[in-house]
Amino acid sequence: MSAAETSRLEQRLTGLAPTFTTAQARQVLLSPRDLASLVAAGEIDELSRGVYRRADAPETAHADLLAVCARAPRAVVCGESALALHELIDDIPTAVHIAVPRGTRRPTISYPPTVVAQYVPTTFALGVERFEAAPGETVPVYNAARSVVDAMRHRSRIGETLALSALGRYLRRGGRRNVGELQDIARELGALSVIRPAVEAVLA
Repeated sequence: MSAAETSRLEQRLTGLAPTFTTAQARQVLLSPRDLASLVAAGEIDELSRGVYRRADAPETAHADLLAVCARAPRAVVCGESALALHELIDDIPTAVHIAVPRGTRRPTISYPPTVVAQYVPTTFALGVERFEAAPGETVPVYNAARSVVDAMRHRSRIGETLALSALGRYLRRGGRRNVGELQDIARELGALSVIRPAVEAVLA
């Protein structure tokens, strides 16, 4: 690739966010061939199929989250991934865990490894907040309370030890002040019968 061609492509790159998709690149007249040339030149990195990150973007430990959420824009980070972001577990998830509304298309993402859950649409948006995965770039994630309630609801899948550990750490942070929020979310999700005795046991 000539210096002039490199300069032309770099100028077009400046119109894109640090993390971008093939569709967004097309809007600034960057073709798939251009993107391949930029990857070869080390100007961008391919994070996942059709998702790229500029080499001059700030460093981040959450490139996998950015990649998955770019490919599944309706998804919310959940499960072990959300618990790890809230520092409620010490485990480093081996996959990105996301949720989508039940009845919608289930994303198929082989890389980064991704686990997809489907939550009922009526409570899907409950407890969603934004997490800054890189400077100026955020992804949707369930808040700490929702993540703990979900862990207890799905403890047979993620492991009871992990779920109880997350619950205990969450309660130790705020004590009884956090109990109310947990119970409010549990009530909305129909999980009070699961949360109440577990909270009482931890606080006993």
